[in-house]
Amino acid sequence: MRTTEFDFLLPEELIAQFPTKERSASRLLRLNGNNGLISDERFIDICQFIDAGDLLIFNNTKVIKARLAGQKESGGAIEALIERIIDEHHVLAHIRASKSPKPGTRLIFANAFEAEVEARQDDLFLLRIASPRPILDLLDEYGALPLPPYITHAADEFDDERYQTVFARNPGAVAAPTAALHFDDALLVQLKAMGVQTASVTLHVGAGTFQPVKTENIAEHTMHSEWYDVPASTQEALRDCRARGGKVWAVGTTSVRTLESWAQSGQAQGDTQIFITPGFEFQWVDCLITNFHLPKSTLMMLVCALAGYDRVMALYAHAIEQRYRFFSYGDAMLLTRAV
Repeated sequence: MRTTEFDFLLPEELIAQFPTKERSASRLLRLNGNNGLISDERFIDICQFIDAGDLLIFNNTKVIKARLAGQKESGGAIEALIERIIDEHHVLAHIRASKSPKPGTRLIFANAFEAEVEARQDDLFLLRIASPRPILDLLDEYGALPLPPYITHAADEFDDERYQTVFARNPGAVAAPTAALHFDDALLVQLKAMGVQTASVTLHVGAGTFQPVKTENIAEHTMHSEWYDVPASTQEALRDCRARGGKVWAVGTTSVRTLESWAQSGQAQGDTQIFITPGFEFQWVDCLITNFHLPKSTLMMLVCALAGYDRVMALYAHAIEQRYRFFSYGDAMLLTRAV
């Protein structure tokens, strides 16, 4: 398929710049995979579409304060976005500067600590952090939350809370698993009382999630790499769900990619570059709760693979016509697999 087939015209004013006042107060656009019918719902009413015995899979990654301002030793201003923490002293980072720093360049962040550029790895720079303090502590003190590029305001204390799920546990992501932002504690209690099961995976979302596919043929696109983990307890919950005939719900595309990476590779933990496009055979995911995605993105291709290309494109046209709010702070969709 061609990348242009996943394009659509989105009015800029539909890009949500702020979340709703309450997490569960967003709208919900539902697509029934059995008959293709579309219905306009409220997210707070999502429990009526989930059955006792079903299993919801959440991504428990935690967004780190990955954006750092600094300067080269020579004085030139830079901005770094920490993509991945490698070990106690090394990170991979995107660096924005008037001129890309070469290996050996010393960088000074927040006038508080230094780093040295050790190598270039494609679009990323390998940095050695010259501080005895843990890297996460340095980021917490001197970094800023890396809001997506389509959100125009700088992150503040409100974003520090709301651009993080209520069950975020494992730090390492530079973008939130945004479908899960709609769930609050009260909704989780309600689901549990209904007999709905929940389990967690981890996928540390990278900045590549916002990159459009630039190749004309989608098969020629190289997917970015992200680290994932499917704990033994979650594997057991998934098998139990299948045994009792329940449905597996992925909360967010990151949960989809994690489950299907495990199914495809047999590895419960590691890096994944899985690229899910129409024609993909899903082994775990029956239903998906997700936000609206960027045009020509790998995530548009994933939802089309799950729910059917024609149905998803019609769904997006309906969402635009009905003025749904798009992207990370926007409204949600509920999709069941096309039959």
